[in-house]
Amino acid sequence: MLSPSKLIGSKLSHLRRFCPCIKASAPSFCIYKVLPREHRVMSAAKKSQGSLVEEALVQYGDTSMLDLIDIGINLADPSFDEDRDAVTERAKKAGVSACIITGSSLRSSMRARDICDTSPGASLYFTAGVHPHEAKSCDGNTLSALRDLAGHPRCCAIGECGLDFNRNFSPPQVQEQWFAEQVKLANELQKPLFLHCRDAAERFTAILREEELSVPAVAHCFTGSREELAEYCRMGLHIGITGWVCDDRADRGGAELAQLLHLIPPDKLMIETDGPYLVPRTIKPAKARPRRNEPALLPYVLSAVADALATDKAQVAAQTSTNARRFFGLE
Repeated sequence: MLSPSKLIGSKLSHLRRFCPCIKASAPSFCIYKVLPREHRVMSAAKKSQGSLVEEALVQYGDTSMLDLIDIGINLADPSFDEDRDAVTERAKKAGVSACIITGSSLRSSMRARDICDTSPGASLYFTAGVHPHEAKSCDGNTLSALRDLAGHPRCCAIGECGLDFNRNFSPPQVQEQWFAEQVKLANELQKPLFLHCRDAAERFTAILREEELSVPAVAHCFTGSREELAEYCRMGLHIGITGWVCDDRADRGGAELAQLLHLIPPDKLMIETDGPYLVPRTIKPAKARPRRNEPALLPYVLSAVADALATDKAQVAAQTSTNARRFFGLE
């Protein structure tokens, strides 16, 4: 970072943008003294994640803040290690009253449990499961460990589990084996299922039928086809929608996803960030967009969903939050 003297000497025009009232003839030291402290620093460095999120917070004006629930946030991810408490505080400021921390491996599920235990003032819950990418790491101890985690009072679902034939980080047959085992576990414990499916819809639905799914289940971060959505709805699955629907790039499918949302029964719709991934691209301009997604940005998903459904945001917020509380059995 440049020293204040060098900064002022080389960036006078840049500094004056923060304070237009400063005359062109004003001495450098005068300019530095009248600038707010945050501008003295931010003029020489990129804005922090926290600053970008704060500036991007949706303002409700005279209307009441909407009550939202983020059903999928990877808060155990290392990218949150430096500011996890600040993230949960920003979530509250954005009207997010509860967050479900996604467990995608034994390690992340245990970490999610620990975060819930050490954050008594935050409305945090977690899921316990093994993502298909991690299926190859499963062994004879996996199910007993998941069963123990599921007994925690803040564990509200089994998962993230399912199939991902797009990258096959675990062999397909191994994915299928451990997906079936986690469906069985959810049936045994009567816990909801938090599901993942990518490029595997045929085997995904077949396994759910073979295992005679008897608990509520949500297809998290749905990005599939009209046919997949119709089949999921026929099976009674809930559908989780993320910032994917905010992506306006022609080759990413956000517009196509938006056109499918009306097919989801209102009592099966829920919203999520899936942070740190899928930062809403409706935050404009791009330079104002936070580098990491987090629950405080969930209102952008809400807005995109409401626009796609041609429905009032307050109505979508109330419906999705009611659905989430019922589905996960939240307090």
